[in-house]
Amino acid sequence: MRRYEQPHRLLAIGLAALAGFVDALGFLKLGGMFVSFMSGNSTRLAVGVAGNGLRSLFVGVVIAAFVIGVMLGATVGRVAGRWRKQAVLGFVLAELAVAATVASLGGGMIAAPLLMANAMGALNAVFQRDGEVSVGVTYMTGTLVKFGQHLAAALAGGPRFTWAPYLLLWLGLVAGAVAGAAVFPALGLGALWIAVAATAVLLAATVAIGPVREG
Repeated sequence: MRRYEQPHRLLAIGLAALAGFVDALGFLKLGGMFVSFMSGNSTRLAVGVAGNGLRSLFVGVVIAAFVIGVMLGATVGRVAGRWRKQAVLGFVLAELAVAATVASLGGGMIAAPLLMANAMGALNAVFQRDGEVSVGVTYMTGTLVKFGQHLAAALAGGPRFTWAPYLLLWLGLVAGAVAGAAVFPALGLGALWIAVAATAVLLAATVAIGPVREG
């Protein structure tokens, strides 16, 4: 995160907010399952194996949809080359639009959440370095670890504000999740159209930033 220039940092925060928004919608729709945070789903899967087998099976399907999304995002990005960020975001935009359409047609309990998980998996392909994810925008455990490490270093006399980008990234996800939770009671998965519009704005921002130079 610290190695990126300011426009890319702002893009990462925007993507984290998008992930938080979509994850909150999925969490509320599915009664406690995630479409973005797969560590939480992995714990639910493990606990469910000892209890409700059918529900744990669906959690496993959601995890599989996320992983397939990661694979699709990586493939789209590899084919697009220097325009990886734009291509991946275009793919995510299309998937979220399909998910919103499917939800409006009555597929909000299974099909739409699986599409949402797939899109969130693909979202992680936006920031890569040497073929690996360089900024995780749908999960924050590593971000919080880095925040804590850099804050400890600052308190010990090291660089004063290297922790700030990690805190802002986490706050982006939290703010997005708050927004998603706020609109869900009124709109349900119809709020996915807000996510579609937000993704379109982020895609336009990546076009303005231009092709990848590195990372």
